[in-house]
Amino acid sequence: MRRLPAVALVAAALAAPALAQQQEPFEPENYRADNYRAPVPATLAGARVLTTAEAEAIWRAKSGAFVDVLPRPPKPKNLPEGTVWRDALHRNIPGSVWLPDTGYGSLPPAMDDYFQRGLAHVSGGDKAALLVIYCLADCWMSWNAAKRALAYGYSNIAWYPDGTDGWERARLPTEEAQPEPRPEQ
Repeated sequence: MRRLPAVALVAAALAAPALAQQQEPFEPENYRADNYRAPVPATLAGARVLTTAEAEAIWRAKSGAFVDVLPRPPKPKNLPEGTVWRDALHRNIPGSVWLPDTGYGSLPPAMDDYFQRGLAHVSGGDKAALLVIYCLADCWMSWNAAKRALAYGYSNIAWYPDGTDGWERARLPTEEAQPEPRPEQ
């Protein structure tokens, strides 16, 4: 009889970490500045959070501009002469504008300006235009970028946390993407 409570205690101790990992993280006050590929919150204050079906409806109706913020490694400046550099193929939601490296926790002034100009371009200068911001599933880059767009004064931000991963799981089309040219850093 005494063995049953001991077994129950051991089982509870082993299950506690798993339950803690299943809980979604809370929204931080500021931008996430590390470990960008980790579970994201279910919410983003001031933004609408989209499911894949909702993102697809906006895409099919062409009622919003899609902004992909997946990072892209730059070509190293110190490559030996004659070295062939091939950028990795990137696919995104058709019609998206790819503004890479705009979801980090802190942006250098040139990248902050790049993001602001990119959003102004895709929104047609209308801060009330619907902007759907995404990256990959469990990618804080999109959460940070959507939060940053809100800080810039955009009022109709939709964050699509499943990003290209959720889009492809739903067997929706993607297209090969090229990023908007970045400033030299």
